[in-house]
Amino acid sequence: MALLGDQYASSNEESSELDKDKAGTTTATTVVAAPDVSLDDPMRLQLMLSKPTDTALTYNVPYADLARPSQGPSNPYKSTNGNVLKRKNALTGDAQETSISDATFTAQHRTFQSLGYTKDPSVNGAYVGDLAKAQAFGGKDIIQMRPSKEESAAFRRKRQKKGDASIVDGEGAYKGPWARYQDEDLVYEDDPGFGEEELASDEEYIEEAIVPARSTAVTKLASDYQDDLTNTETTEFHGTAQYDYQGRTYMHVPQDLDIDLRNEPGTQKNYIPKKLIHTWKSHTKAINALRFFPNSGHLLLSASADTKVKLWDVYHNRELLRTYSGHTKSVTDSTFSPTGTHFLSGSYDRFLKLWDTETGACTSRFQTPSKAIPHVIRFHPSTDTHAFLVGTSDKKIVQFDTRSGEMTQEYDHHLQAVNTITFCDDNRRFITTSDDKSLRAWDYDIPVPIKYIAEPYMYSLVRAAPHPNGKSVAFQSGDNQIVVYASTDRFRQNRKKSFRGHNNAGYAIDVGVSPDGQFVVSGDSGGYVCFWDWKTCKMWHKIKADDGPVVRVAWHPQESSKLVTAGLEGVIKYWD
Repeated sequence: MALLGDQYASSNEESSELDKDKAGTTTATTVVAAPDVSLDDPMRLQLMLSKPTDTALTYNVPYADLARPSQGPSNPYKSTNGNVLKRKNALTGDAQETSISDATFTAQHRTFQSLGYTKDPSVNGAYVGDLAKAQAFGGKDIIQMRPSKEESAAFRRKRQKKGDASIVDGEGAYKGPWARYQDEDLVYEDDPGFGEEELASDEEYIEEAIVPARSTAVTKLASDYQDDLTNTETTEFHGTAQYDYQGRTYMHVPQDLDIDLRNEPGTQKNYIPKKLIHTWKSHTKAINALRFFPNSGHLLLSASADTKVKLWDVYHNRELLRTYSGHTKSVTDSTFSPTGTHFLSGSYDRFLKLWDTETGACTSRFQTPSKAIPHVIRFHPSTDTHAFLVGTSDKKIVQFDTRSGEMTQEYDHHLQAVNTITFCDDNRRFITTSDDKSLRAWDYDIPVPIKYIAEPYMYSLVRAAPHPNGKSVAFQSGDNQIVVYASTDRFRQNRKKSFRGHNNAGYAIDVGVSPDGQFVVSGDSGGYVCFWDWKTCKMWHKIKADDGPVVRVAWHPQESSKLVTAGLEGVIKYWD
């Protein structure tokens, strides 16, 4: 009954106490100076003594308890936004990072690698590792043991002055990174104990403790800079006679032949060549371009990887007429002007040069603003424009004027190197292809493409040849086929025309169309020359032209069945 408190005593207890008072018994009162006083209400303590397994309240919680502030340590996993627990960043709880800079960590790490000891990050002033070395070096890290500037200067050997770059020889000559250190004229043997070694029976001891360095001075010729050959062009005439009996040069179109070379190309019916009739040999490396003289075709221009451009006679003696030398690296492409009086050549030396076909003189030099490598060069077919386009390795097409020598336009929309440039639509537009596996059509002199074609199934189009009808262009695709696109307003692919049966993957092999538009010709990586019928797209004929890949092919513009081919060996073959 004591748990119920004094306020809830029963009537029996009250009556007993009254009886004692009436009996007159007197008890002594005990006074406690520091009684045990509970801070909490005994009733509240009683209500809190509930089972841990209970899931329901058995009493009404007062509002004061509901509004009591939280006491004790805070829950580190409890979010401030609501009662949602934070996610642990470690299996055992919440791991907190220790603040240490990267420089301090790197210094202690290098100290441990070099000296074998480092500071204990958990105990201030303690070390881990080789404690003997830590005591010997006073606990210094690798940064603190670095010598001072004065000590470094004392250890450092004195070096000669670099000299003046404008002086080649003599006092104050430029030495640059080849400036010597003091006492470098004496060369010591690497092994100091060489003299103490025991020689074999067939060896003779030679005293070579100190070997004097080379005492002869370098000649001025040996120390001279290499000449800049980019502006040095030469030419050499190889023909039998530079002028004929009337004083005419090889530029004159011959008229003593069985065929009139002044006719319009494509007037004769074409046939498939079957036999080899001539071979030109002068180049020492691969042929990169073959171009017949415009309209007449009585001259043949060849550009090679041996840095030379050569001009050949197609008729009469079929001899080498002239060599044009001026590039220092492989010639990438060459093309005749519309009249044939000049031609352009581009090279890996990043220069474009305009040559006089007759005299061999270099009349102009061009270079793109970014000094990119020219991949393809094309004159504008109109004779009164005096302009040409260059497709470069930095994904741009640059337009130059041959009279002023300045850049007049820049077409910059491709994403990779430009491969082909083909004029169409009466020379008002042109089509370009690139390694970015796309085709773009442009209006001439307007640097915004009017058509963009890039399909997922497309491959890089590496070579192009327009059809004589002016309505289509054949492109050499990288997936061993020749595709055809319209060169009119829509520039759509003609899916009915696809020429297959040859291998060209890995090589930029030329594609050509006969002057009458009847046949399509292409080289082959296996050494073949393949012919297809334009209408039926069936392979008409295949001839074995070389042991290696045939990469260059060109139809003669006037002959009915004449064709030139070239490969990687530098040999040009003439077929009929």
